[in-house]
Amino acid sequence: MRFTEGPRLTEGLRFTKGHGTENDFVLVPDPDGALDLTAPVVASICDRRAGVGADGLIRVVRTAALGEDVPAEVAATEWFMDYRNADGTVSEMCGNGVRVFATYLLREGLIEPGAIAAGLPVGTRGGVKVVTTAPDGWVAVDMGSWRLPGGQAAARAGHDATVDVAGLAVTRPALSLDLGNPHSVVALASEQELAVADLTRAPAVDPVPVHGTNVELVVPLDFEDTSEGPVGRLRMRVHERGVGETRSCGTGACAAALAARVWAGDAAPRRWLVDVPGGTVGVRLLDDGHVELAGPAVLVADGVLDPAWLAAG
Repeated sequence: MRFTEGPRLTEGLRFTKGHGTENDFVLVPDPDGALDLTAPVVASICDRRAGVGADGLIRVVRTAALGEDVPAEVAATEWFMDYRNADGTVSEMCGNGVRVFATYLLREGLIEPGAIAAGLPVGTRGGVKVVTTAPDGWVAVDMGSWRLPGGQAAARAGHDATVDVAGLAVTRPALSLDLGNPHSVVALASEQELAVADLTRAPAVDPVPVHGTNVELVVPLDFEDTSEGPVGRLRMRVHERGVGETRSCGTGACAAALAARVWAGDAAPRRWLVDVPGGTVGVRLLDDGHVELAGPAVLVADGVLDPAWLAAG
């Protein structure tokens, strides 16, 4: 592995480990865009046996120092979340990751103390995401607009693809959603089916998406009546492209709730709680058609990667 030559290489590389509902990340500060994070480097750091271990790596970089073309609205942000999957491939967005990213900026004093409460715009390859505070110590992010790649035909049919999952006997219909990154959502009949699904292997999706896809397996649960109206509940497992099964996926939870709403119709709740192996996140359909994700964001530890290990690959 090779990093750009400079003081960071000889001194070792600082990092922070964090997670959102156990979807975990290595955050690497690089405000000036000095690091050359190649795919093999990222994969080595994210390796759970030979590296630090994570579902993905987040480079914390100023948007102006990013060194790649971005849309004008993204270029106007101060900070950019450069997200990489555990295998080193570049990803457009990560809903759990952007909440952890904002929490890191606040702790490091890289933003003003009230910036998140006021609404912090974060640049991503999936557009600008605005992070805010939420009740119970959670952090919320406006994930922006979403779409059904299959259009109204897919909405009427409830699916536009099929998925084969190891451990499940028959091919399942799936609904494709785009939240800045691609998703294929599959409804299962029971929690028993959800439990026996084998996600150690990537599900086979047909037609095969050009850039791959995350696959969410979802079991709808009962609605709950609250003082703010009905809340839907789902249980979900997810296989993320370039990673494998993860304990949580923020964009995947949004895709699951949105798919459930498509299946149930406009009378379905606008608020959902999604139970994942790593905890629970909240999803809310906003009045402007955007979707909001809320959940915990935890910074676990800080460290320094050994410079000898960095230079060894």
